[in-house]
Order: sequence, then C-alpha cells, then structure tokens
Amino acid sequence: MARLITPDRLNGFNKTNKHINKDKKMPRIKIDGTIQKINETQTFASGFYKRVAVVMTDEDTKYPQPIPVEFFKEKADKLDSFSVGDVVSIDAELAGNEYNGKNYTNVKGWKIERVGGATENPTEPLPEGAKAESVEDDSLPF
Repeated sequence: MARLITPDRLNGFNKTNKHINKDKKMPRIKIDGTIQKINETQTFASGFYKRVAVVMTDEDTKYPQPIPVEFFKEKADKLDSFSVGDVVSIDAELAGNEYNGKNYTNVKGWKIERVGGATENPTEPLPEGAKAESVEDDSLPF
C-alpha cells in the first residue's frame, strides 16, 4: 500500500539521506508491493539512462494497483539485483510537469529494498533428472 509522506512530516525522516532536499518540498511516498515487471534500461543521447519497475500494490483487494516507478542513473543499476515476484519497499517522490497543455505525473524511486525475507535467488535448482511442471492458466484476473 502506498503511503504519502507530506513535507511537514519530513522532520527526522532519514536525516542522513542526501536525496532529501527540504527546500524543494517534493511529496514523498513509500510504496510496498510485489514487482510485476522490470523494463529494460533506456539510454538517451546525452548519456542519461533510466529504468522502470512496475510494482503491484493492494494485491489483496478487488482492485490491485500496478504503479510504474522510474529509477534514474546509478539507481537504475540497483534493479539488477531484483526480479519479478520480489516483495519490495520503495521510497520515492512525486514529480509533475506540463507538456503541450497536458499534465503528467511521475513516480521517481530513489531507494528500493526487499521485505519479508525474500532471497537474492528465489528459485532453487531442480535435482538432476527432475522436470519442471508447466502450469497453463488461460483465465483472466478480471
């Protein structure tokens, strides 16, 4: 579930983190959920690069929420150690801009960590001679 941390609540919130700029007063959020998808890295001509992870929140409700979270530069590299299905907690900030008369909102992640004791490699290798079972489910979740 996403939790909004408003600027007035930032007092004492991770004082050692250099990414928090109290002068900007960007809205901060914490997103807890399961990684549904990790996109490939997008690299631009200027050398700038980013990566998007889609995190599914509110999974136990009727309307789960897939939230795309962007990670930029060296923070994008941190996604290499995560995979689909990992339960994570993400600290992010909301950013908005206007382009051609339309408003856009982005969720910019700056910290991601595993929760619930998930391991680096959640699948164990099969014993020799064992075959993996294939499960096919054509039903839609809605």
